Amino acid sequence: MNTRRDHWEGVYGTKSPLEVSWYQSAPTLSLDLIRAAGLNRTTPLIDVGGGASPLADALLADGFGDVTVLDISAGALDQARRRLGDKGAGVCWIAADITLWRPERRYGLWHDRAVFHFLTEAADRRRYMAVLNEALAPGGTVVLAAFAPEGPERCSGLPVMRHGPESFAAELGGSFSLRDTVYEDHPTPAGKTQRFCYCRFQLTS
Repeated sequence: MNTRRDHWEGVYGTKSPLEVSWYQSAPTLSLDLIRAAGLNRTTPLIDVGGGASPLADALLADGFGDVTVLDISAGALDQARRRLGDKGAGVCWIAADITLWRPERRYGLWHDRAVFHFLTEAADRRRYMAVLNEALAPGGTVVLAAFAPEGPERCSGLPVMRHGPESFAAELGGSFSLRDTVYEDHPTPAGKTQRFCYCRFQLTS
């Protein structure tokens, strides 16, 4: 039994995408950092933990034609698929635990907003990074976003591991070069503020 999957299916089975604390009406910072990478619009992109996020919508509207969304919750992906309707016909939807997934292709960009900080066990973080390195194309871009060091210690009833550019870099290893760091005070639907750190890295060796 995958208790991690059970947890997230429960969340999306009881809350709408507008009610979860990480809800964004527009994924502005993510899109800005993806655009900053200067990618060709045919570059394959993967949004890890994308769930019901509007990032897939924004990427399609921006002209990207090869978009994959992976999430542990099939229910979250169903919500996004229904929202996009015919516009999402070209999106590849994958329901999988990122620490157990085996990619079948490579991607020019890996985006993750708020999955990595739930990996509080070192073994899970190592598995995540092994998948990332297997999935990322040479010279590829990684955009990671997590609660900043000043951010919350828990989310959705679970403990998190907060991150800044130094800890992201340490987890990724020496083959990646930091290109951008941006902080965000994210307002939740409940009226609280969560401090996020976004970093853009490039695979350089």
